[in-house]
Amino acid sequence: MTIDKSGMRSHEADMSFVKLDKRDIAVLSILSREGRIAKSALADKVNLSATACGERLSRLEAAGIITGYQAHVALRRIAPHVTVFVQAELGNHRAEAFQRFEAVIAQHDEIVQCWALGGGFDYLLQVVTRDIDSYQRLMDALLDQQAGLSRYFTYVVTKSVKSAPLPLSLLLPEGES
Repeated sequence: MTIDKSGMRSHEADMSFVKLDKRDIAVLSILSREGRIAKSALADKVNLSATACGERLSRLEAAGIITGYQAHVALRRIAPHVTVFVQAELGNHRAEAFQRFEAVIAQHDEIVQCWALGGGFDYLLQVVTRDIDSYQRLMDALLDQQAGLSRYFTYVVTKSVKSAPLPLSLLLPEGES
């Protein structure tokens, strides 16, 4: 990420896109739904030999497109928890302030996702923790660590309505899906 003279963050300078074909998209779509699929079954689904499919997987991993494999865990079956979304606004919009905030939040495992935003607020955080008290302790710690937070708004998740794999086929140019 770069920061231009106006203090705006830009990812464009860091981005180089890898050209993917329809089979690459198919492989990624299947893996996003069925991460544990056997390579031979994946190869059958995308109409490739096991060797060719394995080479594609290796290429996608080496290019940083596949960044890992994970299980979806049903937390409600394990322990009580709360998911909270937090809109965060920094008091200072200099490059150092963004870097400091990002370094501080990287230290907290309860913050499972964080997105830098353009527009009204600077960041959107997803927090998963035991209860509201532990969430508030986290926010107090962020304030104590002088992460640069000037204000934040809390949104408690009451139920999950939709969780879906990324719509990868929609990212193909018109006529290629």
